Amino acid sequence: MAMMQGKRAMMEMLRAEDVRYVIGNPGTSESAMMDALEDYPELKYILVTQEGAGVGIADGYSRAARRPAFLNLHVETGLANAISLLYNAREGGSPMVVTAGNKDIRERAVEHTDLAQMVAQFTKWSADATRPEQVPIFLRRAFVEARTPPFGPTFVGFSANAMDEEADIDPFPSPPAFDRVPPDPRAVEEATRILAGAERPLMIVSDRIAQSQAVEETVRVAEQLGCPVHTTIMHSECNFPFSHPQFRGPIRLAFPEAEPIVGDADAVLFVGRFASGFYMFSQPRLDYFSPHTKLIHIDPDPTQVGTTQRTAVGMVADPRAALAALSEALGAEMPQAAVQAAAARARACDAEKGRLREEWRARLKSRWDERPMPPERMAWELAQASPDDAIIADDAVTARDAVQNAFSFDHPDSWFGGRGSSLGWGMGGTLGIKLANPDRPVIGIIGDGGAMMTAQAMWTAAAYEIPVVYAICNNGMYRVLKLNMNLYKTLIEGEKTPASRYTGMDFGKPFDMAGIAEGMGMRGRRVEDPERIRPELEEALTSGKPALLDIVIDGSL
Repeated sequence: MAMMQGKRAMMEMLRAEDVRYVIGNPGTSESAMMDALEDYPELKYILVTQEGAGVGIADGYSRAARRPAFLNLHVETGLANAISLLYNAREGGSPMVVTAGNKDIRERAVEHTDLAQMVAQFTKWSADATRPEQVPIFLRRAFVEARTPPFGPTFVGFSANAMDEEADIDPFPSPPAFDRVPPDPRAVEEATRILAGAERPLMIVSDRIAQSQAVEETVRVAEQLGCPVHTTIMHSECNFPFSHPQFRGPIRLAFPEAEPIVGDADAVLFVGRFASGFYMFSQPRLDYFSPHTKLIHIDPDPTQVGTTQRTAVGMVADPRAALAALSEALGAEMPQAAVQAAAARARACDAEKGRLREEWRARLKSRWDERPMPPERMAWELAQASPDDAIIADDAVTARDAVQNAFSFDHPDSWFGGRGSSLGWGMGGTLGIKLANPDRPVIGIIGDGGAMMTAQAMWTAAAYEIPVVYAICNNGMYRVLKLNMNLYKTLIEGEKTPASRYTGMDFGKPFDMAGIAEGMGMRGRRVEDPERIRPELEEALTSGKPALLDIVIDGSL
């Protein structure tokens, strides 16, 4: 124990938690912290000029480094700018510690915002430290909460007096985590009985797989069952090898296209949090599965299991531990007839995978010479030019299908996508992933609308010479809104041939992303000829400096 100011206790806690980067946009309320930071050169400060870019950096770093990121913002004004992407981090379970300075607690009667309450619904845990001895206690809990499943962002606010006053403080680190909660053996036994006897099993996985490092166990169970494997529509990490013959990509639960798939299944093994993507429309279909379908749901969050869907087996457990136990039980309990049936299903999956790949190649070939270039051609050219060890930060939104077909993402650290429904993750997310992987090339494939939400991240890339490459999918519109308008008119209004003026969805003056990049201090190149993508990308990667390719693509529906 030692007498120290709260601001020094904060720095000592960051050192104890082995924080490498302090990402932030400071204001006057952060003066005490910024003053103390000068005495801790091992804590590298990364300045952002817009709070959304900071959240993106923290989100990307925390996911790629598999450790909580530390983000500091400015009182309620800066914090408010961050909430849109903080929502995404909460929905996806990104472990980060967000902080902000606040006014002296004695000003509560005059003007003192309750910051913890302000962000409570967008964080896993939040608190305001109003005394110096609370600073290390609250920070310690924030780090523990952020990195304990289910992961998520946490928040701590610090009043001015908590920073400047002294107290007897011992800033020791949080304990190591032993958080792999095993499944109840009874749940494993019942799940095994259902899956071993299923004739048409189906697997749906979410980002909990990558987070718990359970890809190997997931593949093992899938191969034992021989079933198709889908991801949730909001998946944003490589939870199953994309090139695996049983992988089928994302599925939009509650949408008509999903009904033939989930409606035919007699057993569904679902791992992670439900995310249907139907939430923006009225009259949602709340029951995702047919009454005859037996749902087995695995998730570390008890608030997610058995709370919205008819569930046969609810398993609150670490996905890796649960799937390992399930795989062992299936290997011991599946009768030979079931093993043979699974092998037959796997062969059918392999044939279907081949058919889908041929469809993709045919679509690419048929659109090869179109101008503006189609998303398929753009993605194919980027894939051909990307090094084998490249990491893709995918915030392409409506071009994501093309990206996922052009690349082979088979490792959990090869692909990261935007989470939730708020645009703007990709510009900062690309930088955060690069900070976590300085020795690997990182390429952000980002839609023009999303890029403009946090274009200020380009300044941070240039100022700190973070050598990422942005590939902007410039189609001159919010194409996702046009697609969703068509869905609304079809599903809600009942129109068979939807027509719309798409008000507010076209950029009458397309963004000059290359020019904006140059203005921010980094290399920008406009690319209209697809044959220029490869040489431009290769030159950008070898330069060792941040660069942007402004790729003009077709946005027609």
